[in-house]
Amino acid sequence: MVFALFSEEKMLKENYILLGKAGDKEIRLLPNMLNRHGLIAGASGTGKTVTLKVIAESLSQMGVSTFIADVKGDLSGMIQEGDMSAISARLDKLGITDFEVRKFPVHFFDVYRKKGHPIRAIMEEFDSLLLARILELTDAQEGNLQIILKVAQDMNLDIIDLKDLQAMANYVGEHASELSLKYGNVTKQSIGGIQRKLLQLEQQGGTNLFGMPALSIHDLISTEGGLGMMNMLECQELFQHPLLYATFLLWLLNRIYQDLPEVGDVEKPKIVFFFDEAHLLFKDAPKA
Repeated sequence: MVFALFSEEKMLKENYILLGKAGDKEIRLLPNMLNRHGLIAGASGTGKTVTLKVIAESLSQMGVSTFIADVKGDLSGMIQEGDMSAISARLDKLGITDFEVRKFPVHFFDVYRKKGHPIRAIMEEFDSLLLARILELTDAQEGNLQIILKVAQDMNLDIIDLKDLQAMANYVGEHASELSLKYGNVTKQSIGGIQRKLLQLEQQGGTNLFGMPALSIHDLISTEGGLGMMNMLECQELFQHPLLYATFLLWLLNRIYQDLPEVGDVEKPKIVFFFDEAHLLFKDAPKA
């Protein structure tokens, strides 16, 4: 298979994405099928990144926004016009005559606030299972974390960022004896273990992820000049902490489920998400 760039006029008119050709057969992707899960797989150098770029750029031309986790840092070039000399031979081979290079609108995000806009989440939007996973807690520590969150809820206290959770854990630890009567066994050993894990998360830069203002999924859905916005998450540093990377993506998926309505089959999606190294979402995940 030869992965190809598309004939823009024909693609938009007939409403499909041209992925490539096998002989005289075109491999097409239909926008109304993009509410299904898809997998881009292959050995190194087989065209996975190019395939992602073709799909994302084609969707942008259709007015569809995308969210792309850029682990390797090789996708940001979509913000600039390409070089025709590098692809002219391929265009001739595929018989494409109306192709023109163009740049696409891109918003860059970076949890560490170095190479893009900050992207934040509210700590209390992570349920105890997600927090226990990101902190790699034992069963006993997870039970005490659930008590910490419940106590905060009963006291009408918001847990916005890492410092809020640390303060709440400290409060529960100091009042362990009296709280155990109402909420179950609270052990200072487990609370201390949670605090150590929170300190590790803070040292990994976790304080940058949690806080206000929190990301809204609706902020990712926009167009510029009729082109769908490409939202690029800089992940080169974030990916050095795979559990933090995976937990953020799980939180994002949960926000999609909570915030966007179920619409079933549509002509084209409002937004499409591309997750690199998606297997990390399922690593050490509970069977349920």
